[in-house]
Amino acid sequence: MVTVDPLRIAFFGTPDFAVPSLRALVASRHRVVGVVTQPDRPRGRGQRVTDAPVKQAAAESQLPVLQPDRLRDPTFTAAFAEWAPDLGVVAAYGKLIPDELLNLPRYGMINVHASLLPKYRGAAPVHRAVIDGEPETGITIMRVVKALDTGGMFAKATRAIGPDDTSAEVERDLAALGAPLLIRVVDAIASGSAHEEPQDDRLSTYAPRLTREEGLVDWSLPAAALHNRVRGLHPWPHAYTYLEGARLIIIRSRVDPRPTTESPGTIVVVSGDGIEVATGAHGRLALVQVQPEGRRAMPVRDFLAGHSVSAGVRLTAR
Repeated sequence: MVTVDPLRIAFFGTPDFAVPSLRALVASRHRVVGVVTQPDRPRGRGQRVTDAPVKQAAAESQLPVLQPDRLRDPTFTAAFAEWAPDLGVVAAYGKLIPDELLNLPRYGMINVHASLLPKYRGAAPVHRAVIDGEPETGITIMRVVKALDTGGMFAKATRAIGPDDTSAEVERDLAALGAPLLIRVVDAIASGSAHEEPQDDRLSTYAPRLTREEGLVDWSLPAAALHNRVRGLHPWPHAYTYLEGARLIIIRSRVDPRPTTESPGTIVVVSGDGIEVATGAHGRLALVQVQPEGRRAMPVRDFLAGHSVSAGVRLTAR
């Protein structure tokens, strides 16, 4: 049996999605020599400046951490080079890696990407797949190159998307799925047995970053498309509408296929099971869990206990 030396790994990541991959590398026979994560920023409802999940995980493992404002900063580049990494691993870092960094590790850099490439290249692959109503998605371990998410693919793993799954649920499972897949690829790179499959650019699609404005519900869309948007925009920016001038976030929904003659956005039925709203086609959207402005998320039954809502009222864009 041939003994292969462990690799020195530099890890790039920021949010929860990246944490399982970092922890898997720490637990592997390879050595994580340092972590690069984005600068501390205000987070949560109180907008307090707190450590991002990857920084917290790095601290737990007593790993060196760099948080550059700019990846092209010469001071950062010099500090990164001192780690002398054999391989860079990227998982939802949040910024493009410049060429001068890509070329520093002797084996280059690889990425844990949350889609089945070449579909859904870009910043929001999980959310866009759910919004589009895709039946499945997955993880691709790929080489990082200058062009966005176009590098050769080392390995893939798939996960079905259920009809009521949210982006948060899918992303959580993909993070767990990607960690062991990453270790297998790193081991293969170390042993010289890794194989890269080129992507077919003709099959590529793009998953742009989400914007807050995308959350505003367009009730003229079909019921299933609206349900997919509610799922896909969870946990941010959330689908939302306005009820008598007050913003109402839609946390959970379901499709009711029964037709209605009411105009889109009109409340058709009010019950403890859901507020059913007319859509542009193919049934109604039932609001199952909502969040009034400035309040916690709650089942519709609890919302109705404190709000008078009647059939015939129109949900609006403002």
